[in-house]
Amino acid sequence: MSDIQTKSIRFSAVGAGEARPGLDSPASKAVQLNIVNQIFKHRLQQSDVDRLLHALSSDEREEFVSKIGDLLKRISALLDVYNKLADVLSLDLLLKRLVEIITEALNSDRSTLYLYDAETKELFARVTVGEESTKEIRFPCHVGIAGNVFTSGEGLIIPDAYSETRFNQEVDRRTGYRTRNILCTPMRNRKREIIGVSQVLNKLEGDFTSDDMAMLEAITSQAASALENAKLHEKVERARREEEQMLEVTNAISRELHLDALLAKIMSVTTQILDADRSTLFLHDPKNKQLWSRVAGGVGVKEIRIPEGAGIAGSVFMSGITANIPDAYLDRRFNQEVDRRTGYHTRNILCMPVTNKAGHSVGVTQVLNKRGGPFTLDDEKRLRAFGAQAAIALENAQLFEDVMNARNYNESILRSLSNGVITLNADKVIIKVNESALTTLRAKAEELTYKSAFDVFGGRNSWILDRLQVVEAKGTTDLTMDTDLVLADGSTSSVNLSVVPLIDVKNLPIGFMLILDDISEEKRVKTTMSRYMNKDVIEKVLQKGNDALQGTLQEVTILFSDIRSFTTLSERVGAKGTVSILNEYFTEMVDVLFHYGASPDKFIGD
Repeated sequence: MSDIQTKSIRFSAVGAGEARPGLDSPASKAVQLNIVNQIFKHRLQQSDVDRLLHALSSDEREEFVSKIGDLLKRISALLDVYNKLADVLSLDLLLKRLVEIITEALNSDRSTLYLYDAETKELFARVTVGEESTKEIRFPCHVGIAGNVFTSGEGLIIPDAYSETRFNQEVDRRTGYRTRNILCTPMRNRKREIIGVSQVLNKLEGDFTSDDMAMLEAITSQAASALENAKLHEKVERARREEEQMLEVTNAISRELHLDALLAKIMSVTTQILDADRSTLFLHDPKNKQLWSRVAGGVGVKEIRIPEGAGIAGSVFMSGITANIPDAYLDRRFNQEVDRRTGYHTRNILCMPVTNKAGHSVGVTQVLNKRGGPFTLDDEKRLRAFGAQAAIALENAQLFEDVMNARNYNESILRSLSNGVITLNADKVIIKVNESALTTLRAKAEELTYKSAFDVFGGRNSWILDRLQVVEAKGTTDLTMDTDLVLADGSTSSVNLSVVPLIDVKNLPIGFMLILDDISEEKRVKTTMSRYMNKDVIEKVLQKGNDALQGTLQEVTILFSDIRSFTTLSERVGAKGTVSILNEYFTEMVDVLFHYGASPDKFIGD
């Protein structure tokens, strides 16, 4: 374009002084159009210029040359837009370059591009702060001069900004900048849809003109496609980053099963992804009708509890409606006393219910003080998505806690049992052995756990494997009474064995449980006592244990039996005959006594 501009200022004054039609005449306009077309196509030679300008007077030629220079400047700016923006996908970089082009092309002090956000119905601009960081400015799409241009679709030229009621002078007072004049036009895409507003301030020489407005509209129209592509690219990239971040944090919290640690991790991640100051997760306690949370305090964990309907958190939990509060102190539900007591200042709040898979509220997430402004709709979407994942993790953690409580409960029961208990999985591998079983088997836990039943109960104890096979085939409990169990040291012990099948919630087999009742001591006692006592009496004595030694008060029948003429009889039959008679007599009498639950006390005689 610099070559074309050079040619344009070398136009010769051919035909000076001759009567020529004016610049506004149809003939002159046709000549001008021809020159413009030739210039734009880069095909205009110096001889062609001389010939075409021959139809104009010297004054007209000077004016026309000036117009051609302005036109070339505008064409250069449009080509600059294409060259500098065509391959740019970064919205921040695109806006920065376009602002530079507009400011230079319109010979102004500064300019700003406001894009329309259809989701929030706001106009937003990116302003560079420092060398690299960018600050975003947002306001409703109908506010101020930019909002008026966006809603009306008509450009504005304001020669004196301070005489315009829609101009916000407070911005100048706050920044120290002085706005003199303003040019503001809508930005349209190829479908003539308004996608934003361009605003230019303080033309360096004079006021903005209709030509400036046309130039600004042409530049922004040229850049509209690039801006829409950059917005779409930024949206896609942001969604991709959020998905990656969400996947990362979801994996992190899904691996945590301890409730206290999970609560701490959820609050930390929530604060991070929303770029906030702090956050709190309140869970619902339906039994006490309270919301509770655990927070770090000093060297331990402090639990906070509030009524389920109290404050902002309670209101959100009861209603199930998200609360996005730009100014906490203007909300009557906010308890300012907490800030006064802690010295913390709450600016803005985002509070959202946490729902489970069934759609029931299980708690509330409350996030405080977003950095850089109030919480946005995007923040609500991110928190809602993360809250759904957190609810699953919370359910898993609470289920894990319930399982651990049940496990501890079962462990306590197993430890307290006097009977030995051995559990096996479906492959007959020993999983758990309680202390009583270790005592009965006279073995150590590491010698039994995670060992196959075939290795542990093989050989002389193979009868246990046979009972397992029976239970596996029938699916019912099997009981074996008073059987010898060979121990690890080679000794034997008398046991009662119960083999119980274990099933899951679908009634499918998942293993076995062996219950060993060591009756060795009891059997020895019974053997001894059975010589003198009825078995029913023996059972009662054994059941009472040491209590039986203290005696009991009850009505009894006492039988005294005597053998008539025993002395004479014994003398007549002799010793051998006497023993035979006594054995026969005692056998008959003791059987009768045992039949009626009696026990012999003593046998006496001569």
